[in-house]
Amino acid sequence: MPHLRAAGITARTTDPAARAPERRLITMSNLLVLGGSGRTGAHVLEYAARRGRRVRALVRSPDKVQAPAGVELIQGTPANIDDIRRAAEGTEAVISVLNNGRASDNPWAEPVSPPMFMTDAARHTLAVMGEQDIRRIVLASTQGAGDDWARLNPLVKAFVKLSNIKAGFEDHTGVDQVIRASSGIDWTLARAVALTNKPADGPVRAAEAGTVNPATWINRADLAQFLVRTIENDAWTRKAPLVWNTRG
Repeated sequence: MPHLRAAGITARTTDPAARAPERRLITMSNLLVLGGSGRTGAHVLEYAARRGRRVRALVRSPDKVQAPAGVELIQGTPANIDDIRRAAEGTEAVISVLNNGRASDNPWAEPVSPPMFMTDAARHTLAVMGEQDIRRIVLASTQGAGDDWARLNPLVKAFVKLSNIKAGFEDHTGVDQVIRASSGIDWTLARAVALTNKPADGPVRAAEAGTVNPATWINRADLAQFLVRTIENDAWTRKAPLVWNTRG
């Protein structure tokens, strides 16, 4: 995400899923992670394993992933629905931290993912969830996806349209549309502000778009914790909160 500067933070919390409606502790021990080889995904694997969850990750090259002890790596790609079927067997919930990648973080770097990669993967994942009676999915999304696009600063919109970030925004919006159109699925779209690679530092705040002005950043490690705890707490069901660090 481009740097979106704003102010107006009114509350702090050390619980990444705090202030979410309808919170209740649940025990989904078996998780499927999509995108576990990425920078945010690595934090999801580590934190979920540390929380005592049994974690399975679908990754293209297991030998290149330094997964925590106990995490099961399944070779494959979410672009292939049969790979998702194999990886999902016996799991109870899905965390997706897929990304529409570019050759580098440079906004003008060439895209390296297939067009609408995340959207197609979301369709495959929802189909498999229906087949295997998996009801819960939490997905990392981005500020400005879907109906949140209208809330972005006009300069930010112009920057997105001129750069290769545009492909990622279009793909996130495609995921947003596919997920919202699903039935029988308890989903959460966690719309992160600009991501950083700093260590987990908290506190984290989440709120529905348009209700408060978010801060600029969220650390990938803090976002990962928010995603896992959202599964654990059954928080933000069928909602798309913005997520950010309240300091740093």
